[in-house]
Formats: sequence, structure tokens, C-alpha cells
Amino acid sequence: MSRSVDDRVDRADGADLAPAEAFALLGNETRIEILQALHEATVECVDDTPIQFSELYDRVDLDDSAHFNYHLKQLLDHFVRKVECEPAVDAAEDCVEGYEFRTPGWKVVRSVFAGTFTGRSELGPFDAPGDCYECGGALEARYANELLTVACTDCGRTPVNYPFPPGGLADRTPAEFLDAFHHHVRHHYCLAADGVCPECMGRMETSVTTETAMPGQEVAVEHVCGRCDNRLTSAVGVNLLDTAPVLTFFAERGVDLTTDPFWTHPWTVSDVHTTVVAEDPLRVRLDLPCDGDAIRVTVDGTLQVLAAEPVDPADASDLSA
Repeated sequence: MSRSVDDRVDRADGADLAPAEAFALLGNETRIEILQALHEATVECVDDTPIQFSELYDRVDLDDSAHFNYHLKQLLDHFVRKVECEPAVDAAEDCVEGYEFRTPGWKVVRSVFAGTFTGRSELGPFDAPGDCYECGGALEARYANELLTVACTDCGRTPVNYPFPPGGLADRTPAEFLDAFHHHVRHHYCLAADGVCPECMGRMETSVTTETAMPGQEVAVEHVCGRCDNRLTSAVGVNLLDTAPVLTFFAERGVDLTTDPFWTHPWTVSDVHTTVVAEDPLRVRLDLPCDGDAIRVTVDGTLQVLAAEPVDPADASDLSA
């Protein structure tokens, strides 16, 4: 099986590129066209060999090879690497030079296709699964300005407001779009809870706080990336969607938290079933109900799970689903 670009391990060969320099290098139409041409050629390549200069040049709308070569060289070292092909099966054939992506170059192209820099899509409002955790009203979704919002049609409360690349709307029905969005957000928070920034893969620091500006919430989780300063703030519950005892508890009762839209469970988007049980050191308890039972999860100020245990059936019956 041919390797994908994502399978290649990238290692730095020189100094990091400053953000201003990176934007300057990419602020040229010809260089973006070269990256897109390299992407097209890589996708079409059946033997996983680097793409030759002549093929790249033929794919870009430029008549001056010297001008093309200049812009290609500007992309080298940081976005594109120059390599030699693997030796051919026929030893009589010469090994030729070619080009392939470095990870940053591949991410630039994927951002273009995702619409991160170019998309201006809008969608909705349309029905969203679940009920409002506050008043029980119906939910509707709307997509605009690269944000998906899920809000109550009765009280206006907004349990979900999160970025999503415009490319995610392509060739999807509203239901399929919401499913993709669920996996997108769940993946981001599971990564962040594991200490990995979903944007740059840098180290993320996690803290649970009772000083929150989130409307209607007394406790929140904050994830901050020390590399790119990406910040995620949420209710505590959404960060437990990949926690083994929680997954198992719900699965045993026929609920798959990996596929159920996360906002259909009130504990993922609100303080419902969440209690601060100690201030110093901070301890937060979540009683998560399902099918007449409940699991009690206690976390500390860094979101570390301290305990996960069944709730007494008499107490569980008092918890609303």
C-alpha cells in the first residue's frame, strides 16, 4: 500500500520560520498554485514517488520556467522538500529528483480545501437533535461566519457555538453535517484533555476553574496551548466523552457516546449534574444519568479523574436523563 503524506515523519532541518516570514512566503499567488499543483500530482501519483519539476511546471499557469523555479525555491525547506526518488525496479533506469510536501505545506493546502481561508458558506436554520437542557424546548442549528451554533427555539439559550471549516458542508445533508461537526468537536476536546493542542499539536495545559464568564455556568474547563495560544473553554462534561469508565457505563445501556451528538446530553454543555464538592483543593463531581442508573465521576483541578463509581439506585432515580 502506498504511503500517504500524513504517514511521513517530518523533522526540522533548520531554524523555525517566524510567523511573519511564513505569511510573506505564502502571500503570493504563484506559490499557492505550486502547492495546489503538488497536491494534485501527489494524489494522482500511484507509486508514491516525488513529483518531478517538469510535471509541477506543466500544472502551473506560468510560461517562464525561471520565474517558476524562483517561487518553487522560496517554498523549499519549510513547505516543500526536494528529494530523490526510490531506485526503480529496473536498475538501468536513473534515479531522478522530485518534490514532496513537508507537513506545513500539506496543512496549507488542506486549509484551502477545507475553506479555512476562502470559505464564506452559510446554512440554516435547520432542526438539530436533542432538547434544551434549560427549558426542554426544541433545538435548531445555524452555520455562519465559520461557526456552528445550536440554540433553543424557545428560550434562546445556546449550548453549542464552535468553529467548523466551511469545506465540511460540501456534499453533506444537514444531518450528515451535524454528525461531522459532532466528531470534529469531540475530537478537539478529547485531544485537549489529553494535553495535545488540536490546532498545532503543541502542549496544552488544562485547568478546572470556578471563575468563569460562561453564562449560567459556575465551573468550566480551560485548555490553553503554550505554543500557539489556542484556547478552549467548556463545561466539564464534554471533556469526559473519551473517558473509559464513562464510555463503558453508557455503552452497557445502549448509548454510544462516540456517535451520539454530544449536545443531546445536558452534562456535556452545562452544569447540569455537576457539583463543586471542595474548593481547596478543587474537586468537582458529575453524576451522569442513563436509563435509570448513574455513574459518579470526580475530577480534580487539572481534570484528572479521581473516582468513577456507580450511584446508589435510589439516588440515581432522582436524576433526570
